Amino acid sequence: MDWSLLGCGANGHVTFAPDEPELRGRLNVTAREGAAWRCLRCGTFVIGEPTSSGPVSAAPRVRRGKELRSAFILRLFAVERFLRAIVFGALAIAIWRFSLSRLSIEAAYDQMLPAVRSLLRELGFNVNHNRLLGLIQHAFKLNPHTLGLLALAAGAYAVIEIIEAVGLWLLKRWGEYFAMIATSIGIPYEIYDLTAKVTWLRLLAFTINVALVVYLVVTKRLFGVRGGKKAYEARLRSASILQAEIDALAAEEATRAEQAAQAEEAAQAEEAAQAEESEQAGEATHAGGAARDHEGARAAAPGPHRGQAGQPGPAGAPNQPEQPAAALTAGLTDRANGPPAPGRAEPGRTDLPRQADTARGPDQPTDAAATKSSAAE
Repeated sequence: MDWSLLGCGANGHVTFAPDEPELRGRLNVTAREGAAWRCLRCGTFVIGEPTSSGPVSAAPRVRRGKELRSAFILRLFAVERFLRAIVFGALAIAIWRFSLSRLSIEAAYDQMLPAVRSLLRELGFNVNHNRLLGLIQHAFKLNPHTLGLLALAAGAYAVIEIIEAVGLWLLKRWGEYFAMIATSIGIPYEIYDLTAKVTWLRLLAFTINVALVVYLVVTKRLFGVRGGKKAYEARLRSASILQAEIDALAAEEATRAEQAAQAEEAAQAEEAAQAEESEQAGEATHAGGAARDHEGARAAAPGPHRGQAGQPGPAGAPNQPEQPAAALTAGLTDRANGPPAPGRAEPGRTDLPRQADTARGPDQPTDAAATKSSAAE
């Protein structure tokens, strides 16, 4: 059974137009017949104007599904409590009136008792062991103070039952707690009555009371059972159509915000990468320019490693061949002692280094020519 459709069939659809534009668009569609609004109870779109409008905080709280079934059951218990209240209220009034007019009632009872006895005998009842007659006769023996206490107790019980019935009928949380506690207090006495004597009336009352206590504790999660009030309210929110739309809208906004944040982070990362590449390219260009400037400076500035025209540079300088150590030593010796005597040649020497030739004047023959002349002689 679809309790939501049953509730809409009995009480009509419940539509709501929120002031928030995005949420309003999720609860409204346009059909050929006109604008249609989603029912917050059964979920169908109903053509016509919404039954109410305003901010989300002013939206009506609509019971649907299992909550409607629970409300129906609780109101059945409320009706039963109303009946109990009527019975015990009438009993309290009767006891109070009896305490005030006991003598006249007793006289009337004694006057009518013979006729009642004969009627009961004709109907087949044993008058001597009739429980009702025994209770009436016992009541006549009670003093007014005791009758007053009985009337007060019956009246108090009737008031308790009325409070239970009102709380259960209005589906209030305090009514559920009150009904559970008040019913639990009377269960031990009912168990005692059943141990004394089992009757269908006592058994029925005991069964109804136990069922009410168990149902309230389990389904309404009283006293922290099954998560308590927070879990109960969370289940109500999960069953609400309006709350589901609010949660879906919040999830979409969170997703869009997350995507925007990711896009911004990606753009920042890309800008950082481009800046790093530009910085690296600038450093490379600067290093290349510095190297070219250094090479140009080396090429333009004279230094001790480059000899002048017609003059040799030091050994090991650029563009100058290295000279053997022996040749250099020989050249220095010749420079110190002068040219060798004609006809005399140094053993193992065929030529002199360029330094020796350069040291001689342009009019003097080289050592090689002297060597050849000496050999010819």
